[in-house]
Amino acid sequence: MAMFETDLAPAPSRVSVSFRTVLLSMVALWATYFLLTTFRSLVMDFGLQFEMAWRRGLVSTVGIGLTIVLWLLLRLFDRHTLPVKIAAATVLALPVAMAIGQVNQWVFEDIQQAQEKLYAEKYNLNLRRDEAGNLLVDVPVRRVSPAQGGGQPSEEVVGSESVIIAPADPNGDFWKRLLEVALGRYFLLLAWATTYFALLAGVQAREAERREEQFRSAAKAAELRSLRYQVNPHFLFNTLNSLSALVMTGKAERAEEMIQTMSRFYRHSLADELTSDVPLRDEFDLQRLYLDIEAVRFPERLRSSFDLPPALADARVPGMILQPLVENSVKYAVSAVTRPVTISVAAREELGELVITVSDDGPGVPKGSVHGLGIGLANVRDRLQARFGPEVGFVSGAGNGGYHTEIRIPLTRIEVGHGH
Repeated sequence: MAMFETDLAPAPSRVSVSFRTVLLSMVALWATYFLLTTFRSLVMDFGLQFEMAWRRGLVSTVGIGLTIVLWLLLRLFDRHTLPVKIAAATVLALPVAMAIGQVNQWVFEDIQQAQEKLYAEKYNLNLRRDEAGNLLVDVPVRRVSPAQGGGQPSEEVVGSESVIIAPADPNGDFWKRLLEVALGRYFLLLAWATTYFALLAGVQAREAERREEQFRSAAKAAELRSLRYQVNPHFLFNTLNSLSALVMTGKAERAEEMIQTMSRFYRHSLADELTSDVPLRDEFDLQRLYLDIEAVRFPERLRSSFDLPPALADARVPGMILQPLVENSVKYAVSAVTRPVTISVAAREELGELVITVSDDGPGVPKGSVHGLGIGLANVRDRLQARFGPEVGFVSGAGNGGYHTEIRIPLTRIEVGHGH
């Protein structure tokens, strides 16, 4: 039971998005931000494009680093429900956005003075700041002289006057600007968090599919084990009855021969894991051993014929899949009559499929034996369907003076190094 519990309960593992994928998503986000803000700067003709570009690149780099911090915090909520994840992102993104906004303020702090100087040179203005930090521009003071002798009034510059065009920012304005920048970065981080949650959902969905496939495979393996376990005890019971009959009738030599053949049979049949496939040649050899055992009991009646083309010797089949079919032929054909009966096992290839037939020239289906015959057939059919799916070809019935079973399965071959 412990073996089945282990197979059906794969060890749980932490599901997470790889760091490489997370980092690529961050780089893509901040690269998009850099390109859009650079394009805006060019369109608005802010000037000092190079100086602004490297500062913008520095802010973007710091932004990637702080987004990694946000990711490390959000990872703590990977296993929680989506509403909890959204709430965590909404709260945690705010301080990260404030930090990015502060970095942006520091990096671009000196660029404003450079832009003021560039603007003054472009328009030939005298811009300066006073001790209080107010931005001043000097404007000329003109005096208009009255007209003389009927001429036009005249103007002359008599001095200049400083006019405040941008008052110094009090502390409140600093936080206002910081909050304005931080809010833009806040929604940027929320957009990335949404992307991360989508990536995580994809990874979790793939992991769920993988685990579901593991459970299906484990369940199928358990079903195959159960079906094959039904074969060995049944065959052993019949064989021991035959051996007992030989001993009771004083046929010691035949009993010894049967014991030796049984030993080879079980050494052969138990060599493989119960759910593994075997080469078709091994399956044919196994049935030869079985019929050799039964031939000791029916030396005058049992004949056998095997037809395996060399090209199909390494074809893949479930282990002991032919055993119930051959056993049925012995039980319901050979033992039911007193004349010789031939059991034929053959294989061929048709349209890319492996076709295996087990037939006999016995009496067909004796009266009252349908139930017993059906148990073995159902076992074979169920194993084939568990291994290859419901579309497997399986036909069985009486006809032409005997009983005939045909199996059609996909033709695959045992890989080199995995055969016997």
